[in-house]
Formats: sequence, C-alpha cells, structure tokens
Amino acid sequence: MVASLRSQVLSLYRLLMKETYKKSRYALRRTIKQAKANRSVEDPKTVEQLLNQGRDNLDINQRQVDGLTRHN
Repeated sequence: MVASLRSQVLSLYRLLMKETYKKSRYALRRTIKQAKANRSVEDPKTVEQLLNQGRDNLDINQRQVDGLTRHN
C-alpha cells in the first residue's frame, strides 16, 4: 500500500474508533470487523473506494453522536 494512503487509512481508522466508541459497541465491532477484512487490500483504487466508504461511515457516526448529545 502506498505510504500516503496507509497514513490516511490509519488516521481514518483512529477517528472511526473514537466516534464509534462514543456511539455504540455495535458500531465499534463493525468498524473493527471491516478494518480487519480490508487490512490486506493493496490496490490503490480499491483502497480509495474503501477510504470513501469509511469517510461516509465517519460522517454518519458523527451525526448520530451529535444527535445523541443534543438530546441529553
């Protein structure tokens, strides 16, 4: 995997871990499962697609966390 993509992947993984921990254990388990399943992907196009999916998931998780904190 290209070094810059690896850095982006790890950064996104860390952010997802933070956000999903706040949200729920289910989302955390899903994040870990997806990360493990895609750990060996080396094709740059596939990695880019997975990064985009991960960013979408992060956005969803952040919105859900924001929604939860506004109601408390």
